[in-house]
Amino acid sequence: MPTLPEPSVPENQLIFQDPYVITNSKIQEPPTTLRGIARHLGPGFVLSAAIVGSGELIATTALGAQAGFVTFWVIILSCLVKVALQLEWGKHVIHSGETSMASLNQLPGFKMGKANWSIWLWLFIQLFKLLQVGGIVGGVAITLNMMAPAISIPVWAVAITLITALLVYKGYYKVVEQFSLIMMVFFTVFTLASVFFLQYTPFAISWANIQEGLQLKLPPSTVAIAIAAFGITGVGGDEIMYYNYWCIEKGYAGFTGVRQDTPEWQKRAKGWIKIMYYDALLAMVVYTLVTAAFYILGAAVLHNQGQVPEGYNMVKVLSGMYTKTLGPWAETIFMISAFMVLYSTMFTATASFTRIFADAFGQLGWLSFTNYTTRKKTIAVLAWAFPISWCLLFLFIKLPMSMILLGGFMTSILLLLVVYAAIYFRYWRLPAALKPTRWYDAAFWLSCTTILAIAVYGIVQAVKL
Repeated sequence: MPTLPEPSVPENQLIFQDPYVITNSKIQEPPTTLRGIARHLGPGFVLSAAIVGSGELIATTALGAQAGFVTFWVIILSCLVKVALQLEWGKHVIHSGETSMASLNQLPGFKMGKANWSIWLWLFIQLFKLLQVGGIVGGVAITLNMMAPAISIPVWAVAITLITALLVYKGYYKVVEQFSLIMMVFFTVFTLASVFFLQYTPFAISWANIQEGLQLKLPPSTVAIAIAAFGITGVGGDEIMYYNYWCIEKGYAGFTGVRQDTPEWQKRAKGWIKIMYYDALLAMVVYTLVTAAFYILGAAVLHNQGQVPEGYNMVKVLSGMYTKTLGPWAETIFMISAFMVLYSTMFTATASFTRIFADAFGQLGWLSFTNYTTRKKTIAVLAWAFPISWCLLFLFIKLPMSMILLGGFMTSILLLLVVYAAIYFRYWRLPAALKPTRWYDAAFWLSCTTILAIAVYGIVQAVKL
């Protein structure tokens, strides 16, 4: 994060610098031109960088490798169905200015200390999410070891951990956004090229394969990994909650200004909500295409060879999806690309974890999140604490694939909390002037009911097993 401001910086200047303080001095009219809209996109691509790493490269291909084409529908549904929740959370932060944890603390129900029950549930789930990012650290270290075998995997894990902590400690939002976008675009193009050339290999896919994957079948042996993949692919529960912080730091809430029952405020709010819609939907198109491509490669190449990525061989097995379609020369490009997307997940996860945990600690009463200096100090400390903890978990467990899928399964549970909160935001917190169309509400309820149905089905099947 940026270096802490000197004590001599005037308080009013700190308020203006602080994106989490909503004042009318920051008001901007939403752009209406294509160029202006494009300039204000970005939060969705920060999420996409995180999604493409752990969800698409690892969980999606693992599901394809194990199940073949039969569960293709799970992945597509996962990408499409959750964006309505993201839009509702994003809309809420724009009109309220509340962070994710502050919003959870307004939910109905009992409190333990100063924090709502939902925050304590979120904290419990995060114990398992630490394992997920620990698996990502392992993936990054394994990839680097394959490129430079002279340096062991544990040494690479420690090195990349320290570098990430330093970058996030010194970084700004703009750095996170641009770095994430570059890495995501590079690997997206590479993966789509691999799918194209797949048709010129013995692993070519047919329309019958795609039809098989869209028949809504879910073999019992694939339930656990399918539920994990559903939770982790597309925009997951964590990413939906992180999205609020990136919307705030991009300026959407600040540009809207303090909520007022005036036509001017309502017009600004609708305008910035529209920009947020563009941001989220465009990102959805990108990560849905990439997710489908990853799954096809896993189902066509790995499943037909009976290979499932796991342990220290995870990255080597994954590279086979590219060397079998593009040739042996593609392994080097894959290694570079895999490093970029896995590292982008680790990088954005560090930036996101520091913000949301600092916010949670504030709601628990352990610190003042609204205090600019206190928040900066807390984020700076957490920028080191989280990467180090993830690294230690990987070095101890050494099963990156299992760690990631366990985190994905818990993300499916977290989605239930996200659904509940989104419904409360929509019907109890949304200003009447911002009421959406019937089409939006139809999509919103389709999203909610689908997620609930899959969660219940997953729990029932897990009990049977």
